Amino acid sequence: MAKVVVVYHSGYGHTQFIAQAVAQGAGADLIAVDAEGDLPEGAWDALAAADAIIMGTPTYMGGPSWQFKKFADASSKAWFTRAWQDKFFAGFTVSASLNGDKGSTLAYLSTLSAQHGGLWVSLGMAPANKLASTRADVNNLGGSVGLLVQAPSDAGADKIPQGDVDTARQFGERVAAVAKRFKG
Repeated sequence: MAKVVVVYHSGYGHTQFIAQAVAQGAGADLIAVDAEGDLPEGAWDALAAADAIIMGTPTYMGGPSWQFKKFADASSKAWFTRAWQDKFFAGFTVSASLNGDKGSTLAYLSTLSAQHGGLWVSLGMAPANKLASTRADVNNLGGSVGLLVQAPSDAGADKIPQGDVDTARQFGERVAAVAKRFKG
């Protein structure tokens, strides 16, 4: 079995809710980037031991949260030694709008993966783009690079559309399956 870790920052609980769904699908451990942009004790060791790292952040003003960016900048120590070379990476983001410039955040996460010499795992699902499609359908937002989630700004995480939550679980399953398939 491949070792999968979900590392994420959540500002208001929505991204945490989705991180939990992704982790459930992947059988992954969760690592929360705290409000100061720091990781808990032992987190860097857990990331070093992982076969796959799934990164999650809200999209704020067209990019990742500053707390996630602080974690990403601190990962330069792993970059310098090529510690994450050839690991699998994947990413997800949450914002209040259907689009919300989430693509910019996913581009940032995939670039971070590439800088580490990682192998990016896409969402791997066709979009729900028929006239009859609803927010209850898997991949209703039409992501390809990674998982896109919409969370109403005036409601708690429990109001995230079920289709997005189901997509998150399936995304976690996909990343874990890819990592397991290639684990030596």
